[in-house]
Amino acid sequence: MRTDYSKSNTQSSALSSLWPILVIAALALTLRPTLTSTGPLLDEIRLSTGIGLQTASLLVVLPMLCMGIYPLLLPWLGKRLRESTWIIGGLIAIALSGLWQLGLTSSEALIFSTLLGGIGIAIVQSMAPGVVKRWYPQRVPLTMGIYSAFLMAGGGIAATFSPSVAQHYGNWQAGLGVWLILPVIALLMWWFRPAKATQITQGSVSVNFFKNRRAWLLASYFGLANAGYACMIAFLPTYARGLGWSAQSSGELIGIMTIFQVIGALGAPALSNSRIDRRSWLFFAVGIQLLGFAGLILMPESLLLLWTALIGAGLGACFSLILTVALDHLSLPNLAGALTAFVQGIGFIITAIVPYFAGALHEWQGGFQIIWIMLILTLIGMLVVTIRFNPDSYAAAMDY
Repeated sequence: MRTDYSKSNTQSSALSSLWPILVIAALALTLRPTLTSTGPLLDEIRLSTGIGLQTASLLVVLPMLCMGIYPLLLPWLGKRLRESTWIIGGLIAIALSGLWQLGLTSSEALIFSTLLGGIGIAIVQSMAPGVVKRWYPQRVPLTMGIYSAFLMAGGGIAATFSPSVAQHYGNWQAGLGVWLILPVIALLMWWFRPAKATQITQGSVSVNFFKNRRAWLLASYFGLANAGYACMIAFLPTYARGLGWSAQSSGELIGIMTIFQVIGALGAPALSNSRIDRRSWLFFAVGIQLLGFAGLILMPESLLLLWTALIGAGLGACFSLILTVALDHLSLPNLAGALTAFVQGIGFIITAIVPYFAGALHEWQGGFQIIWIMLILTLIGMLVVTIRFNPDSYAAAMDY
């Protein structure tokens, strides 16, 4: 009898220690399906609603702008409601967006439902790094890697399975709306999060990072790293079609990129967990992207899968590492959370702008090579900036 009790107690303790990371993973899974589920179904959506390509771009741009604008308002909005209330509200908004999309009949409804989902995504995404910092203060790199990996996996899963769901149910609305399941599950898991992780122990702190140069540097770095991802999503399938790939095969390249993003997002933070100076891994993450984009220019036909894999791994590693570096700059979870909110806010605005600029370059030059060259130049700039992320400079740079 005592043995059974001991086993039960051990299992309960294991679940209690794992539950917070499962909650974080569930939150992360909700943050990309709204963006990635529309792309594979865009032809069906346009045929049904008559939506044009320019208007269709809002399905990505609006959520990204929300991801940029809301974090910048967080220092003021965060004082109005508790963290938990914001997260619950954000998850409800994502779920309602999916529910709305199940019954869409017009392009206007599609755009407004996407905007609602984007607002919810922006809220949850802004709060999540602070939750990670507070729940796992000694394991921030590993936990941020898990968070980033599940965030990317959610996008890849939605992009892969939305067409199958739409085909099964005979309408594209089902392929978009089915992902309301994820925020509903995340809501239930958040509601039953461990009691010891519920409250923030630090008092509220008023911060303004707009005048801090290091905050702007981190935000620009984050934005340019994600701009590479946005350009790959926007242009890689079309680029592959021009090389003779079929529509299905070129679409699967995004799935391959996502797989390696997850590997990079998990691997780099885990490998860098033993030391706070993460510059060597950032150099590696940026360097393999440079190699990948150079390959797209020099040998695209024969090794496209390899270049896509290298770029994906570098993008995933960069995403989780730069958020981890931002969290490293400040020890207090609420201050660190506010900094990452600023980094994501400015960063995603930059991310939303770069693909438009890349598209203009494509129209001017008439090919994709100019886009890959532009991204190579941004990566070279990121390598130079990486030198400045010396942990010894964090305290002086932040002045907190």
